[in-house]
Amino acid sequence: MEITMPKLGESVTEGTIENWLVKVGDHVNEYDAVCEVNTAKVTAEVPSVYDGVIREILINEGETVEVGTPIYKIEPDNAAVKEEVDEETDDSEINDVPSENKESVKASSDNNSSKRLSPVVMRMLSEHGLDANSIEGTGFEGRITKKDVEKFIASDNQQQTVNKTDSAPKETPHISTQETGVTAGEKIKVKGVRKEIAKRMVQSKTEIPHAWLMMEVDATNLVNLRNKHKAKFKETEGVNLTYFSYFVKIVSEVLKDFPLLNSSWDGDTITVHKDINLSIAVADEDQLFVPVIKNADDRSLKGIAKSINELATKARTKKLTGEDMAGGTFTVNNTGAFGSVQSMGIINQPQVAILQVESIVKKPVFIDDMLAARHMVNLCLSIDHRVLDGLMAGNFLQAVKQRIENIDPDHSSVY
Repeated sequence: MEITMPKLGESVTEGTIENWLVKVGDHVNEYDAVCEVNTAKVTAEVPSVYDGVIREILINEGETVEVGTPIYKIEPDNAAVKEEVDEETDDSEINDVPSENKESVKASSDNNSSKRLSPVVMRMLSEHGLDANSIEGTGFEGRITKKDVEKFIASDNQQQTVNKTDSAPKETPHISTQETGVTAGEKIKVKGVRKEIAKRMVQSKTEIPHAWLMMEVDATNLVNLRNKHKAKFKETEGVNLTYFSYFVKIVSEVLKDFPLLNSSWDGDTITVHKDINLSIAVADEDQLFVPVIKNADDRSLKGIAKSINELATKARTKKLTGEDMAGGTFTVNNTGAFGSVQSMGIINQPQVAILQVESIVKKPVFIDDMLAARHMVNLCLSIDHRVLDGLMAGNFLQAVKQRIENIDPDHSSVY
């Protein structure tokens, strides 16, 4: 029986086989993870839909195929199941596994009752007497995978061996460079999230006629306002009051007056969105995620600060869901976090613009023929020239600039 590529989200049309978790001849139970599939939105495990034996793997690791394409063959254990598939059966419905409805069961033991675990993971935890709460899950929505358990068991055995052989000579490990995690001369196969990023960036640069402009903004009042409130905000709310939170809040409000920047391109149609859903770029090692703050213009500064913190934490702990990254209408990128002072962003299709917020730099500036020390920041905007022109983009940046420079640090509230 052929099993097809499932649909892992409402707008997902294809997936990349990142890793096969089984081989030909393996017996699997229903809901056992068979492979890991990467999409533009998320990496998820695909469970088996039957008890049976894997007879053939049809798609190699690293290959991208459309939803509904056969990816492997299984011989079900139940003879009745083998006969139920006929020409009227829609494989895409049988194997449709939306990311938010993936089947799993709860462990029955006291230690594991709070985790949603697949049967194979439950069995491994039981066999080795492990507590699920001590294992960090790297699967979809932070789920513990078979690989996570195997890695934990291996590291636990290794630690026990080290404890028994403390007197043995220790080999000094080779440490890769902290910044890149790779060593000189190493050849790295491009796959998974990095391959998807490469594909989407090339597509964006190839299809979109990018135009770019930059505007320098005096952020001194913003710096003074944040310095006045950041300690109390951290104490009260438990998250940092970042400059980026202010920029996201101001951009969300200005976009109301420039709805065309909050649109998307679709062939011969431009869709102007009612909701302002701001995508924010979050980097984690060699991966880039773009989660979305939904209805950002309706949120307070406190709400935006908490949303940014929550989404960044979920990205770095690999707990982002497809829903977290769906529906973005405009992207704001915090390139200033890396010390950048000027950059040109690549537009996140099908959006039509991306704003890079650069590092705030204190420098001398002439004001009314007098030299003063001011906190300056560059705002860099990339636009899709099929939809937007320089006049509208310039007016948008000017509006953002005015909002930032007109902040009153003595009377503005953070709530």
